Amino acid sequence: MAKQDLIGGSIWEEYSQKVQDLMNNPKNQGELTEEDAKRLGGELIVADFGAESCGDAVRLYWIVDPKTDKILEAKFKSFGCGTAIASSDTMVELCKGKTVDEAVKITNIDVEKAMRDTPETPAVPPQKMHCSVMAYDVIKKAASLYKGVDMESFEDEIIVCECARVSLQTLKEVIRLNDLKTVEEITDYTKAGAFCKSCIKPGGHEEREYYLVDILAETRKEMEEEKLKATADKQASGEEISFNDMTLVQKIKAIDSVIDESVRQYLIMDGGNMEVLDVKQNGQYTDVYIRYLGACSGCASSTTGTLYAIESVLKEKLDPNIRVLPI
Repeated sequence: MAKQDLIGGSIWEEYSQKVQDLMNNPKNQGELTEEDAKRLGGELIVADFGAESCGDAVRLYWIVDPKTDKILEAKFKSFGCGTAIASSDTMVELCKGKTVDEAVKITNIDVEKAMRDTPETPAVPPQKMHCSVMAYDVIKKAASLYKGVDMESFEDEIIVCECARVSLQTLKEVIRLNDLKTVEEITDYTKAGAFCKSCIKPGGHEEREYYLVDILAETRKEMEEEKLKATADKQASGEEISFNDMTLVQKIKAIDSVIDESVRQYLIMDGGNMEVLDVKQNGQYTDVYIRYLGACSGCASSTTGTLYAIESVLKEKLDPNIRVLPI
């Protein structure tokens, strides 16, 4: 059967050649026995892990030297799709020769990168990235059996995006440090949500405890509350509040106040007027969206001289990074 009959031709092209080769000819598939462990002078570890999201499962075999904790030999059996087989095979190859503690540090990103033909081109389609997560999880299971501990003990952080191994704390810090406002920005900065996308919002291929949309909303709310408190503390102490320290509502009021004091009267004298429709923060810039009214709406200078005058007043009195955009 042609591979186009198994997988859509366009999707097949998203797999690296390494992945395609390992799908059909895995190097480390098989099993290890107690006899193998005795021959190598090590301890046999057999770990099973299954992915509820797709029904795939993998069994990992390790023979570990109890004196050095080094993995002397490793093999796997996979019950799942071709990507799961390729990921498991690559994972086993990465484990060989490492200590158990070193192997636990292998991530699904390490597995995916090892399957790439070129450093800049992903090895598998985004929707199959979760298969390499299973390879990471079975390593933790094997290590927990060897050490006699719970596999969750290897996680010291709450992981939100399993595909990119991005923690809750990292996401919150990145949102705050870079003043991120959209999920797309979070993905650009951290790669969270770039692969299987189940961590973005409810309704993905598997249910999650945390979603990017909620983390973003909660963190933005915390940031706004902190800014409000800081502003209130400054006001209470009689300290002047800078435009950048103002909340969005305070910025809108400040802009309206300047327009009322320094702009509106001149527009009315010429039979026109204006209104502020919206104010948005765009990186370092504060964009003020306005609409001209009356004679100003059809005036030729509304997009040149008048616009320049309005923007200049706001920049001088409030902040040099204000931009005025007529709609």
